[in-house]
Amino acid sequence: MKRINAAPEEADIVDLSHEAKGVARLDGKAVFVTDALPGERVVLRRVRRGRTFDEAVLESVLSPSPDRVAPACPHYGTCGGCALQHLAPGAQLAFKQAQLLGNLARLGGVEPQRLLDPLTGPVWGYRRRARLGIKHVPRKGRVLVGFRERSAPYVADLHECRVLAPPLDALIDPLAVLVGSLSIAARVPQAEAAVADNGCALVLRVLDPPTSDDLERLREFESRHGVRLYLQPGGPGTVAPLTAGQPSLQYALPAFGVTLEFEPTDFIQVNGALNVAMVDRAIELLGPQPGERVLDLFCGLGNFSLPLARRAGEVLGIEGDPGLVSRAAGNAARQGIANVSYLVADLTAPTLDAQWATRRYDRVLLDPPRAGAREVLPVVGRSGAGRVVYISCHPGSLARDAGLLVQEHGFRLVAAGVMDMFPHTTHVEAMAVFER
Repeated sequence: MKRINAAPEEADIVDLSHEAKGVARLDGKAVFVTDALPGERVVLRRVRRGRTFDEAVLESVLSPSPDRVAPACPHYGTCGGCALQHLAPGAQLAFKQAQLLGNLARLGGVEPQRLLDPLTGPVWGYRRRARLGIKHVPRKGRVLVGFRERSAPYVADLHECRVLAPPLDALIDPLAVLVGSLSIAARVPQAEAAVADNGCALVLRVLDPPTSDDLERLREFESRHGVRLYLQPGGPGTVAPLTAGQPSLQYALPAFGVTLEFEPTDFIQVNGALNVAMVDRAIELLGPQPGERVLDLFCGLGNFSLPLARRAGEVLGIEGDPGLVSRAAGNAARQGIANVSYLVADLTAPTLDAQWATRRYDRVLLDPPRAGAREVLPVVGRSGAGRVVYISCHPGSLARDAGLLVQEHGFRLVAAGVMDMFPHTTHVEAMAVFER
């Protein structure tokens, strides 16, 4: 697109794009306006011109939408971590539900027989996993810690973050001061954070080894703030605790009497409260019965398979990451759950000939990454399963896979609905139920 600096124009906002930009129609062309909402009359200024659409910034709102609210975060608009704080939470859910249904219809050619009520949780202080950029900025005389800026690759100059879970939400400035005090301040580009039920972990990426004075400062920070620090000098396999002998990080699924242990860089669902509600709903909708065999694809640490084992006769979890499979098996063993087993398999490649893929299953749960589950759908189709629950983190891949399950594998889409895993962002997480 070509950068321009056009004169201000008035326009009506008629829609909201999948990136949560207001859509205006000017000169027969769509104009996407950051922070504008449907139903508003605004003053905009076009800043980029393309062949089929233009992009604009919002200069002022002449007639605000009733769904417009004041953003709670002082960094909103600069920080790229959130995109929807100016839209009321209820309207955010309606936007996400419309995105889900639009994708299902347009990309999958399917429509659910009924809508599931949106699954919601806290809209602030919910984020228990985050990757924070760190940047030593000599001209500012300090270190910045935060997410990337909305429209630039720089680390945003944050002092707080309203969506991070406690105690992480209060550690932005202390962490910046800590890194700024180190001899390797310019060689610490990132912190990966995880908030567990029993503690908070910070994994610092260190491109040079810390000195003995640095290590002392790190230990003092760890003690003062009650967090666990880890250092990562290389790839994921180099992560090591600053202080040995710490208990494992954990989170609980109370309805099933299950506690999962995990490493600070493992994938866990970002929103802890919503994860509890999501697991409860998924197992209720899947409805496993004693004596039935359940297949959990992309099982991770056992977030679904362990609770499923409390209800079903036998559960098999399949996952491509050997480390996650090992920890899932350990989680089962520690809690005496003997009717679940795990295998390592690449679910992004054809798997029809694998022994586990030739067995019969009564029910299947899918929880794939953003790319979806296309390669493994033939296994689901011939499994004999009467019901499938699909957990999605991308409405486009869900829609594609839903179309395949319905049109090629003999299922019907009986229900679907959104889950507000990431309030104030454009991420659309969803759950869908299919029956033979």
